[in-house]
Amino acid sequence: MELIVARNREDLVKARRGGDVALVPTMGALHEGHRSLIRQARVRADQVVVSVFVNPLQFSPNEDFSRYPRTFDADLDVCRAEGVDVVFHPAVEDMYPPGRQVSVSAGEMGNIVEGAFRPGHFDGVLTVVLKLFNLVRPDLAVFGQKDAQQLALIRRMVADLDLPIEILGGPTVREPDGLALSSRNRYLSESDRRVALTLSRALRAGAAQFDPSQIRATAQDVLDAAGPELDLDYLALVDPATFREVGESYEGTAVLAVAARVGDTRLIDNVTLTLNPH
Repeated sequence: MELIVARNREDLVKARRGGDVALVPTMGALHEGHRSLIRQARVRADQVVVSVFVNPLQFSPNEDFSRYPRTFDADLDVCRAEGVDVVFHPAVEDMYPPGRQVSVSAGEMGNIVEGAFRPGHFDGVLTVVLKLFNLVRPDLAVFGQKDAQQLALIRRMVADLDLPIEILGGPTVREPDGLALSSRNRYLSESDRRVALTLSRALRAGAAQFDPSQIRATAQDVLDAAGPELDLDYLALVDPATFREVGESYEGTAVLAVAARVGDTRLIDNVTLTLNPH
């Protein structure tokens, strides 16, 4: 079946078929990580919709909105190869018409960890995701675990606002050297990339430990060894549902998350681990 490109609500209504619909929201520049999310959606749904929209609301004035990679023709090729049914590619002025006033607040969880370094970012993420949900009307949606705090906040929004949508998380996909796949990796020079690998090395080293204090200290040592070329924003060991830091007696699943700037590129990564107090 031929891939349909929808630009607005009317196009989406015309493209809808019977059965379950899965949405994979993206900002384009699709890579193997996105492909894995599409494949996960394909298994679960009768129709797969991929949105391609670089959302201005989640970029602050000093971030990379203007230079964020936009590769729509290549993205369409990826979607065709993966059997996507519909690509939703709206214009900014259609998503955010003049006079727009109402946004979604990410609440307390939106202001900590990643949110502390990107004020308003998660408000912008949740606002666009809710709009996509209302436009596409999916039965389920798939998001990457690499953006773990984003995933937690979307699950919180779905629960708090009683949205009838199942949220699935897709595992982080890595390049052979361990670097988490990201559309921003293309910004990295060869020397930047070598420094960037410190993030995944630190996470692996921390995850090999057992106590929260040991996990944090071991990962921090690896990050410190990278020197001034790695500008660290945070290293956090958190509860995956609330993104609050866990204490020494914490038991269960935790997320070890890191964010740092390498050259002009800001990167995030995380691993999930299980803590069992002695």
